[in-house]
Amino acid sequence: MADTTSTASHPSSPPKSTPGVLGRWGAAMAGRSRLVFGVWLLLLIGLGAAAPSVFSSLAGAGWQANGSESVQVRELAGQHFGGNSSAAVQVVIHSDRDTINSPTMQEAIAKATAVFQGDSRFGEVVPPQPGMSISPDQHTGILIAGANANTDDMVRAVDDIKGELTALSDGGVEVYPTGASALWSDFNKANHDAMIKAELFSWPVTLAIMVLAFGSLVAAGLPLLLTIAGLVASAGGLVLLNQITPISVWAMNFAMMFALALGIDYALFIVSRFRDALENHTNRAHAVAETMDTAGKAVVLSGLTVLVSLSAVLLVPAPAVRTMAIGIMLAVTFVLAATLTLLPATLGALGPKVNAAALPYAKRQQHRSPLFERWGKTLHNHPWPFALGSLIVLIALAIPVIGLKVAMPSISVVPEDAPVRAGYELVQQQMGEGAPGMLQIVAPSAEAQQVALTAAQTPGVEMVTPPQPALDGTSYVMLQALPSVDPSDAQLGTIVDDLRGALPANALVGGAPAENLDLQQALNDYFPMIVGIILVLGFVLLLVALQAPLIALIGTVVSLLSTAAAFGVAKLIFQDGHLSGLLGFTPQGFLDGWGPVFFFAMIFAIAMDYTVFLLATAKEHYERTGDPDAAQVDGMAHSGRIIFAAAAVMVAVFFTFALSDPLPPKEMGIILGVAVLLDAVLIRLMLLPALLRLTGRAAWWSPSWLRRVLPAISFAH
Repeated sequence: MADTTSTASHPSSPPKSTPGVLGRWGAAMAGRSRLVFGVWLLLLIGLGAAAPSVFSSLAGAGWQANGSESVQVRELAGQHFGGNSSAAVQVVIHSDRDTINSPTMQEAIAKATAVFQGDSRFGEVVPPQPGMSISPDQHTGILIAGANANTDDMVRAVDDIKGELTALSDGGVEVYPTGASALWSDFNKANHDAMIKAELFSWPVTLAIMVLAFGSLVAAGLPLLLTIAGLVASAGGLVLLNQITPISVWAMNFAMMFALALGIDYALFIVSRFRDALENHTNRAHAVAETMDTAGKAVVLSGLTVLVSLSAVLLVPAPAVRTMAIGIMLAVTFVLAATLTLLPATLGALGPKVNAAALPYAKRQQHRSPLFERWGKTLHNHPWPFALGSLIVLIALAIPVIGLKVAMPSISVVPEDAPVRAGYELVQQQMGEGAPGMLQIVAPSAEAQQVALTAAQTPGVEMVTPPQPALDGTSYVMLQALPSVDPSDAQLGTIVDDLRGALPANALVGGAPAENLDLQQALNDYFPMIVGIILVLGFVLLLVALQAPLIALIGTVVSLLSTAAAFGVAKLIFQDGHLSGLLGFTPQGFLDGWGPVFFFAMIFAIAMDYTVFLLATAKEHYERTGDPDAAQVDGMAHSGRIIFAAAAVMVAVFFTFALSDPLPPKEMGIILGVAVLLDAVLIRLMLLPALLRLTGRAAWWSPSWLRRVLPAISFAH
């Protein structure tokens, strides 16, 4: 008969009196604080020297599905057609008064051509061509500067010359750089400015919350110092890593956000526990050892959960998506390293001084919160109303996710005053809705006429340019197809599919809109796999940490529920447009395509972060008493205030990004902020404790065979 006892169902077993591995490690850090400070100082000086250049040196593109048909077209265009690919720079030259052949317009074309000369990053410069890149009324022309470098270098090239190009606007002539490279240049700048503004705004808000949570200026400052160390190290690390492989500038944007949020989370948990341990130990090293043996384990497991969740995103064959995950993982790694080394060393050096500059109420503050103890007892006495009530709200918010639509961002995500948007809208006015998103077709020369005829007959294609032979004499031709719809219109996907289905097998369809569609398809294809991997690995980590299959399963499922609810809210706001007036944006009618994959990993990681904090604390008290009721109440009493404060910090940090003008950081801030708010209030402080009460001893049960397989992990000190 199977053994049905719990791993921690023996209250007669006294808690261990000697520190475990993490406890001994923490004591060692506390005892060698000067050495630890010296190592971190050298590390921060070394990496900090590279950190200031992080935004200028990181890659600006990478939004593509490697190996896709559209990427093949771009590579062929770069090799055989003078760089006239999706990465080429298109310069729109327009005059209401003069035509393209007037001296004024020709002078502007000549000056624009001169801007590209002498820069090896640009290939052949093609002036406006009749029937191809000149508007029917002759008042607008598009000059094309071929891409002679990779997509990242082309974005940097536009960064360097766009000011010189727009300065040519004079005497009634307007000059605007457009195209994918110019779009990413303006887009990245707008997002960078928004991220910096949000970060600067979030720091004082965060400090205020920290002071209220800790009641001590010294204790409140420690999480921020820890975060700064993690940020500087990760920024320098990304610059160095960029020397090996291109890293998206978005990686630093996300790293900044996560380093601040998780750094404060971890420090809150550690510092709060250390202040409690000081009540039981006169020796500060012993207090650090107890802290690391309990809260330290929860932080390590939380960090591993975050890293595991984000590692699944690396499966997506898109450089920008992969390197965003790498950026966050690097930031989390440095923050985790600082939490396990620099923080215990600092606590060991400070000792009781961690409570210095305390506010009056803080002197009466205990780790065991009377307020959250009463809340825990309320949940214990009335579990069903709170469990059912929170479930109903979460399920109601999750239902809209069924109708969620995703697509790559439209031109509307770029600020209205950006040159690329002005050029884009001008091209549409003069040449048609689909003109900014011309499709490129590369085919063998022998099939040129058949390809041209078939493409012209495809529904949704308004015009096809004559086949252009390869400049290097190879047997390829390129044709341009003008779609009848805007590049962000959902019908474009049907047009591209029909075109690919009708053309001969050797003909390839690409162009910037096709690259977006191929990337979106890759994200859609990999999404179920990523969700499955994250759920399985999250469950396994919780199982290893808690040694109890039922509560590990419950923790995983409720984290999934909060994630679904956050996406349901995202659908209501960003797709349907609810609150768009209040938040100051125009809805696109869909969520940005990279959102589900990336936000799922991020939200699930944050949700599991709080799950580990709550359940690790409850497990600690269950190991001490063997009483599931005491574990539920004491777990809430000892972790509730920390979870509440940490969630308040995260919500404040994330919601500051809602103030951004560009839509992507606004989406990111609101979705993550709503996710944390729902997760902390409805799940960690309501549903999960109620489920602990309802499942009782079964929550902590573990079969004997599983206990033999799993490593022995204890949270009691």
